[in-house]
Amino acid sequence: MQTQQTTERIVIVGGGFGGLEVAKRLQRAKAAITLIDRRNFHLFQPLLYQVATGALSPANIAAPLRAILKKNKNVQVILGEVTDIDAANRRVILTDGEEIPYDTLVLAAGVRPHYFGHESWEAHAPGLKTIEDATRIRARVLYAFEAAERESDAAERAKWLTFVVVGGGPTGVEMAGAIAEIARHTLKGNFRTIDPATARVLLAEGGERILPSYPPELSATAARALEKLGATPRVGTMVTEVTASAVTLKTGAGVEMIPTRNVIWSTGIKATPLADALQRATGVERDPAGRVIVQPDLTIAKYPNIFVIGDMAHCKGKEGKPLPGLCPVAQQQGRYVAGVIAARAAGTSEAKPFHYFDKGTMATIGRAAAVVDLRVIHFTGFLGWLVWLFVHLMTLVRFQNRILVFMQWGWSYLTRNRAARLITGDVGLSPESAGVRHEG
Repeated sequence: MQTQQTTERIVIVGGGFGGLEVAKRLQRAKAAITLIDRRNFHLFQPLLYQVATGALSPANIAAPLRAILKKNKNVQVILGEVTDIDAANRRVILTDGEEIPYDTLVLAAGVRPHYFGHESWEAHAPGLKTIEDATRIRARVLYAFEAAERESDAAERAKWLTFVVVGGGPTGVEMAGAIAEIARHTLKGNFRTIDPATARVLLAEGGERILPSYPPELSATAARALEKLGATPRVGTMVTEVTASAVTLKTGAGVEMIPTRNVIWSTGIKATPLADALQRATGVERDPAGRVIVQPDLTIAKYPNIFVIGDMAHCKGKEGKPLPGLCPVAQQQGRYVAGVIAARAAGTSEAKPFHYFDKGTMATIGRAAAVVDLRVIHFTGFLGWLVWLFVHLMTLVRFQNRILVFMQWGWSYLTRNRAARLITGDVGLSPESAGVRHEG
């Protein structure tokens, strides 16, 4: 005789801000929770650009999922990747073929860079979504100065010392500012043949201003701060081609080709392949970026036991526009879903629609410079930077990470040094393969 299932089986796919919040909030639930992620760590993505520019090491912004959830006795962490969903039989399927059953499924698998049909650009213009992306970009940025040091041809040297960041959102602004700061300050006096300060840093934004979601006055402040650092914002500028040695830009004045070996992609997102699997299994609707269109309670149509949250979800806000891919959105959605699951377990079936409480947005441009929009009040400059520092420190998951990052930032502020300036892994470039002409 088969024993009746009495414990709710909850499967969470993704250990990011949203998925982790669900697991933590259900610590006391009478449920068997399985958290599946293809990485064994939680990543604090807002600071990835600091890894990409050598300010922080990967371990500073990542924490093992098992360590975070070790006190959650009802949670089992599985290192694996979900590649298919059997919604009819309520199970997810891993790459190795293992099938994990569920009563409630929470999908929080995030997104990846979107190249709008030009996938070949990715090899020359890496995006910034993972630790590997960050260390790859760090290696390429630092290697560019090394290659320029050995290059005897002035035109080729200029290519190595030209950096084009595509996308004027917070990540693009922060990347452009950090690269300019590296060139003007961090690497000062480190080379004998080149002057790193001659590096050219361009920020290409297709809209009318950088930080388009911010109030216009903060966008203008950010633009001035970038220019002060030596970076050049180019608004109304679309990318039409990216190759190993150039990027083609289209503006109202015409088409311009910028010779460069350094392009960084920070615009556009699309859903991970898991969204494809969900659509095959349920027929769910998706937006042009592939994100899953969810109901007001963050479930999908016809499947009240499947929740989709975080960057993977197309969830409308107060004005009818999709909510942005920010960690506060994912965290609030995670808390909401945990509450709905707990309420259902208590016999309450009706859930109020999810509403995002927007506390504001912020971006740092460089040392002691940031713009902060808290809706009711704005901060800029050094004060904005202090607010940015405090908020990001407090959002880091573990206390240990907060201490390490605080100490690293303090040292960097005093010395202008970036301690993690390491070229690791296969950069994918070399002076010889790239045609570097050097003396001797």
